[in-house]
Amino acid sequence: MSTKVFITLGIESSCDETGIGLYSSEKGLIAHQLFSQVELHAEYGGVVPELASRDHIQRTLPLIKAVLSEAELQLSDINGIAYTAGPGLAGALLVGSSIAKSLAWSLDIPSLAVHHMEGHLLAPLLEETQPEFPFVALLVSGGHTMLVDVKGIGKYKILGESLDDAVGEAFDKTAKILGLSYPGGPALAALAEQGDETRFKFPRPMTDRPGLDFSFSGLKTFARNTFAKYPNEKANIAKAFEVATTQTLMIKCRRALEQTHYSTLIVAGGVSANQSLRKELNKLGKKLAVNVFYPRQEFCTDNGAMIALAGHLRLIKGHKFITNKITIKPRWSLEELEAV
Repeated sequence: MSTKVFITLGIESSCDETGIGLYSSEKGLIAHQLFSQVELHAEYGGVVPELASRDHIQRTLPLIKAVLSEAELQLSDINGIAYTAGPGLAGALLVGSSIAKSLAWSLDIPSLAVHHMEGHLLAPLLEETQPEFPFVALLVSGGHTMLVDVKGIGKYKILGESLDDAVGEAFDKTAKILGLSYPGGPALAALAEQGDETRFKFPRPMTDRPGLDFSFSGLKTFARNTFAKYPNEKANIAKAFEVATTQTLMIKCRRALEQTHYSTLIVAGGVSANQSLRKELNKLGKKLAVNVFYPRQEFCTDNGAMIALAGHLRLIKGHKFITNKITIKPRWSLEELEAV
């Protein structure tokens, strides 16, 4: 790409948030906006895929217009479009993919399918102080929990991942057991602040054996059984669950850092906003002399800024799909990505 200033439009529509971002090779992130569907799905206690897809259809184009207006740009100023192609809900992904491909075709510019988790993984690069490669990445969200050896963009090796529930999913399900409001994860974390850490001790799953894989379904069941016995101790149960979860993640991060001998850890995804987790990992960083990086709070959850960045880093190297075929990959391994 020989354009002096290259501007990438990013479109995120993998689940229940419509995110749009603009990233410039000259100025970095220049604008971004997000619409969350939390209120839409709240009465159902979880994401309804069909409703999510319909809402993305309504929100995407107005958000693109709003972001362009914020940046004082026109569609014709865009040099490339990046969109989330997976993993995620198929219908929701199709909305972003079809809009991105249509716009790219009409503007005669390249488009690029972005891996949702690569977006999260690279989100700390949006900050002024950025991590340097190589590093260990802990990706924690409602759909994923994994540790990744990151040697560079596209150079990923999964060190361990959840064998059942993702950590964010376990938070949400445990919150539902306790009768908390949707979305459950933040509600459980808020309730845990009122709990007594010494009242209950929950197991730290899969920490008594070697390896870097995770399992959180048993911890969720332990919380259910404890709640059945002590129905009036919601805050203490929430605290015990959060402590067990965050310490499990900390133990696995320590193992991954010792295994790779890296001195940098990045933590990203929706659960990276959890303050208890950040406290544990910051303590680990000081103990091991490891630098720990996070995205700012607004970029922990799904957003268009991270997709614009991830796509931009590939588009400026010439990565693109040759055809205008609408492409999604609801299931997509990080290890399949091409290195930059």
